[in-house]
Amino acid sequence: MGHRPEVEAGVEDCDLTGETALVTGATSGVGRETALALGRLGATVFVHGRDRDAGRRVATEIDDSGGESVFFSADLAEMERVHRLADEVRDRVDRLDVLVNNAGGHFPTGELTDDGVEKTFAVNHLAPFVLTHDLHGHLPSDGRVVTVASEVHRRADGAFDVTEIGDYDGLGAYARSKMANILFTRELARRLDGPTANCCHPGFVPSSGLWRDASLRVRLGVGVLARLPRFLTSGFVNSPVEGAETSVYLAASPEVATVRGAYFSACERAEPSSTARDDTLARKLWQSSEELTGVSWP
Repeated sequence: MGHRPEVEAGVEDCDLTGETALVTGATSGVGRETALALGRLGATVFVHGRDRDAGRRVATEIDDSGGESVFFSADLAEMERVHRLADEVRDRVDRLDVLVNNAGGHFPTGELTDDGVEKTFAVNHLAPFVLTHDLHGHLPSDGRVVTVASEVHRRADGAFDVTEIGDYDGLGAYARSKMANILFTRELARRLDGPTANCCHPGFVPSSGLWRDASLRVRLGVGVLARLPRFLTSGFVNSPVEGAETSVYLAASPEVATVRGAYFSACERAEPSSTARDDTLARKLWQSSEELTGVSWP
């Protein structure tokens, strides 16, 4: 039973039978381990990813462990496809107990999506913004929204100029999107009546699928770190299992059933940067996200 996220997070005795969870980016890395853990806890897991074969393998693993699963394929860079994903989920169930916004990307070159938005920001922030908007009506009063952010957010200054590429910095774009995840969570928690919203830092997980779209130099460096012995990397590099612990904790633990708008790391509440705690900035980001996506929250 060791080396499972639910065990390390102390929620292995939580029973999610009868509940449904959607985990985005669940075909590899942290998302995969999160989906598998929620399945072992008894939830029906909706597995999202781009790779159909990988998605079906994860779904089969969940089914083989005694759980139930359905795979959904969607490219989250395009908001039309995000809306379709939400439609497909709503067609399947009348209630969604847990939404884990895990999917993310790190891109080596600047690129605008067909919607005219910098791709990292579109995938990492606007996609969960739209998906949560479309599904929030299916969340019960005790539902939970978990969004995977990152400590890298501390590199961001709170500027969200995302309709032009300019002097593109891949890490800077990623940091900006992770800052947006935290601000989104704070404002979402303020707006939701009943369901909770929290976010978390998974740690640095070099073996995660996050890096598959990064530059060759970054992928080589991350690949080396992923293959180093654990005694050399312990303390600053997490495995996907370790990276999933806090997501699983926030999705299942009764300890956080009433916690809202918080940032967690290693299954404990943490304090993000002062910019990430700026509620005025959170409201401005929310408004600009509505304008960029065409959705309108109540």
